[in-house]
Amino acid sequence: MHLRLTPKALTQSAFAPYGEVIETQNAKSFTINYGLTTRFHDLATIDVNEKGGKAGFSIFRAKRTSLPHQVKVMEYHPYGSQLFYPVCEHPFLVLVAPPATELEPEKIELFITNGNQGVNYHKGTWHHYLLPLEHDGDFIVIDRIANDDNCIETELSEEIIIQI
Repeated sequence: MHLRLTPKALTQSAFAPYGEVIETQNAKSFTINYGLTTRFHDLATIDVNEKGGKAGFSIFRAKRTSLPHQVKVMEYHPYGSQLFYPVCEHPFLVLVAPPATELEPEKIELFITNGNQGVNYHKGTWHHYLLPLEHDGDFIVIDRIANDDNCIETELSEEIIIQI
């Protein structure tokens, strides 16, 4: 199999099978702290408690992705969701496939963020590691912390190329 993927815009409806889009646009919000702060409320469902897991807060620093990019590996997390939100306002690519115990390469989809969006992958959603486009990028990450095998990787035998 030989696939060349071009990204589509990241929207709530298009991304729903894989997880949630994290963004402030149209989010429930209200003012707190005597009118000095806007709270964008309950933007993601964090699902990490299975098998004794707990929520962890991390920062990942990802190197800029050169295009075209050959996809060599995908991963999924069977016991918890995984949230990524960019610290800087730069677009990044989101490569996903539906939750399953075996990756189905023909179902892989590619999205591009607008720079102000993050993603929260559902448990079991296949995804690629972070793919920032313009610069190296820092990402806030909320995911499951536990001492078990919650990251399943698979190497691809198919040639899958990301291009814009």
